[in-house]
Amino acid sequence: MPVADQLEKIVRDSFGVGLPIRFRAWDGSAAGPDEPGAPVAVLKSRDALRRLVWNPGELGLSRAYVAGELDVEGDLKDALARFWALGRQHQLSGLKPSVGARLTALRTAVSLGAFGPKPKAPTEEARLSGRLHTKDRDSKAISHHYDLSNEFYQLILEPNMAYSCGYWTSTKPEYTVQDAQRDKLDLICRKLDLQPGMRMLDVGCGWGSLIIHAAKHYGANVTGVTISAEQRKHILNRVEAEGLQDKVQVRLQDYRDVSDEPFDAIGTIEMGEHVGNENYDTYTATLFRLLKPYGRLLLQQMSRGTEQPGGGAFIEGYVAPDMHMEPLGKTVARIEAAGLEVRDVHALREHYVYTVDAWARTLEEKWDEAVALVGEGQARVWRLYMAGGSLTFEQNRMGVNQILAVRPTPEGNSAFPAVRPNWSDLPVR
Repeated sequence: MPVADQLEKIVRDSFGVGLPIRFRAWDGSAAGPDEPGAPVAVLKSRDALRRLVWNPGELGLSRAYVAGELDVEGDLKDALARFWALGRQHQLSGLKPSVGARLTALRTAVSLGAFGPKPKAPTEEARLSGRLHTKDRDSKAISHHYDLSNEFYQLILEPNMAYSCGYWTSTKPEYTVQDAQRDKLDLICRKLDLQPGMRMLDVGCGWGSLIIHAAKHYGANVTGVTISAEQRKHILNRVEAEGLQDKVQVRLQDYRDVSDEPFDAIGTIEMGEHVGNENYDTYTATLFRLLKPYGRLLLQQMSRGTEQPGGGAFIEGYVAPDMHMEPLGKTVARIEAAGLEVRDVHALREHYVYTVDAWARTLEEKWDEAVALVGEGQARVWRLYMAGGSLTFEQNRMGVNQILAVRPTPEGNSAFPAVRPNWSDLPVR
């Protein structure tokens, strides 16, 4: 019996359904629905099957894809959407095959030469040790992703290197991800009510897009902190090129070690996901301590409305180790518990779909350049990351929100306008 037919039988016997897309095995045989233009999964070698024997599910599939043993011809996002839809329709999450089905699958794997020693994980997989969310481990977790290559991020992101959800204010074809990131940075600065000479802190400042924008267009005196040496190196070069040395300083520093308060305003953009559940109250308490009374905080953070706080086996293994996400309401409650008053919550979930899709298009257009910079395995990590990330936000598995808060005086005053401003109508600087 051809390999593809044997594997399809295993899937049907184990889960009671067939695969939602066609797949082709290493012997050239194929099985599954033959739909013109639909994606096709390709098992290039027995090694892909061996990984699934040892790690069934997302981790095994991710390792096989990153290693190039499993591929998808056609639209990867479409392929993932079909699998996720099948899982929802038949409630396959958490379903375990019967003992008999597992024994049959094992015998088939042996007969196909796919049973043997556990394959080594691809070198792109994170290998962290030590207690969760210590300063040393956090530094290594951030370095795994953000110190990959400044040149690679410059290739994929827009020129300002804003690596977070954009704010898409137009559907015109000429409106680009660079425009959306500029509009996002303006939105943040307006919400913080930045004025010339204000002291602003950016916690987890990335490649400096916000601190450069706030200094250049709003006249703020800005401090950025990051624990990524590559990010700091990039920012210092850009500050010098922009002539902003008197307005911007950037430190290689953990947010817990910042002590030169008070600040008039704080931005922290998609940093909270990396803090960890155990340290989140320390994070919000630190933000409160660093703000002066009436000082504003703009926190942009991803959310997840389930009891699965991480990003899943692939994200945690290859993209954002030790990531923690929680429901929006829990984040708001923790901000308030630190003594801050939440004044506005702005959902941007759909905007992340547009943002990630733009990055994914750039990756495909510049695939050969990306591979030359970081290697094919890492480029495949990013291809899978972009496809899955876009779909996750599109299907409301994750959200992203801007939370605007203020440190009130001991008497409870916030000096905040009673009428909610229309942020988008405020003049752009």
